[in-house]
Amino acid sequence: MSFFKFLLSKVFLRQLLIALGLVVVLVFVALFWLKSSTNHGQKIKVPDLAKMSLDEVKVKLDELDLRFEILDSSNYNPDFPKYSVIEQIPKTGESVKENRKIYLTLNRSGYVFLKIPEVIGKTRRQAEPTLVSMGFKIGKITYKPYIAIDEILELKHKGKKIYPGDELQKTSVIDLVLGDGEGGLKRNVEVSENKNDEG
Repeated sequence: MSFFKFLLSKVFLRQLLIALGLVVVLVFVALFWLKSSTNHGQKIKVPDLAKMSLDEVKVKLDELDLRFEILDSSNYNPDFPKYSVIEQIPKTGESVKENRKIYLTLNRSGYVFLKIPEVIGKTRRQAEPTLVSMGFKIGKITYKPYIAIDEILELKHKGKKIYPGDELQKTSVIDLVLGDGEGGLKRNVEVSENKNDEG
């Protein structure tokens, strides 16, 4: 029997049909397995975990077959309880699949402490942005006699003098003592007057 006659024989056609049938079955089985293993079409809405403790988060996510992972945090929000959730990814209300991991950022126990930068001798225009960008707040502005106007002479916190290198909590209020730009002139006048008196 020639090769072409074999291709047209009932035996070959029967085997070809069986092979095609097996391929179709395998394709359906593979699709079904993929659908079930990837939870195709399944959607779980991410709950609002804000202000929850880790114990509360675990109970809530276990109910929904979701997992969580804690991210490092340097943030502190006084409106949230200590060590509670302040941020989450994915966000509340987003749809995810079963066993999805929710990334959590926890509230610190308090503000971080920051070193006061070297701003003594700088102008107010230079010092204020530096302090604010670090997280400090600018409080009361006072002036004292000094030759240079708006030059930083002292820093104070709650009435006490503080120095560059000292540590304060982030968001602490720092009062600035500035030169009035007239102090040197007044002193020179006083000195010259005293010399005239002596003469």
